[in-house]
Amino acid sequence: MDLRDQLKNLFPEHEEQDFEMPEEKSEQKNPLICKFEKKGRNGKPVTLIEGFEGTDEELKQISKKIKTTLGIGGSEKDGIIVIQGDNRDKIMKILQDMGYKTKRVGG
Repeated sequence: MDLRDQLKNLFPEHEEQDFEMPEEKSEQKNPLICKFEKKGRNGKPVTLIEGFEGTDEELKQISKKIKTTLGIGGSEKDGIIVIQGDNRDKIMKILQDMGYKTKRVGG
């Protein structure tokens, strides 16, 4: 006799229901840092977004939203999103619309 059968014997009127655990959304405590960089990239400008505290899947979703909205390329790796070109203002606006706090670093 397993645990379910024992519980049915103790509580015959109880109807069993399916239960799903609600997903916990991680809270971003520190602002995301948007900075401009050319160093080490053969002079090509990129915008870096650092300081994300969520999962890799959430990071990919944010990166995809930015890239499709602006129509430009980029990547995400090791908790950093790299977007081609100097688009800090536009990226910061998109992130703020998504509910993230942002901080501009450099120039």
